Amino acid sequence: MKHELLLLGKTKDAFIKAGIQEYASRLKHYTGIELTFLKEKGKTKGRVNIEKQGDLLLQGVAIGALKVVLDAKGRQCTSEEFSKKIDEWEMRGIKKVCYLIGGPEGHSPLVLQKADFLLSFSKMTFTHDMIRMLLVEQLYRAYTIKAGEKYHK
Repeated sequence: MKHELLLLGKTKDAFIKAGIQEYASRLKHYTGIELTFLKEKGKTKGRVNIEKQGDLLLQGVAIGALKVVLDAKGRQCTSEEFSKKIDEWEMRGIKKVCYLIGGPEGHSPLVLQKADFLLSFSKMTFTHDMIRMLLVEQLYRAYTIKAGEKYHK
């Protein structure tokens, strides 16, 4: 199974970008990972149109891919539960999972409606760049859990 992160705009902070690259490199030993940076659309005088951003994200989803939308109202799970969820998807024959990370204003109602799984990392607020790194790290952690490796401990 392959994983693709659909991201609005580039990662700004160099230290976060380095963290994403580090965990993506580690993850490649277990599964395919792709980071797709989408050019943000829908900004008018500094204001963002979440419907246009949502359309852009949904257009980026590969046909037949499972859509995991990161949203504050989503399900929170432990690393072990996330690892089991990935295992379930693999057992169902899912070939690709696309993770949709919206902008600071959140996702459009259409994106939330089209989600196959809503995932929340915390009740706390993180920058969207940080969530990118946390997601890649948790994917790496999930695969090390599945492999019975020591990283998780």
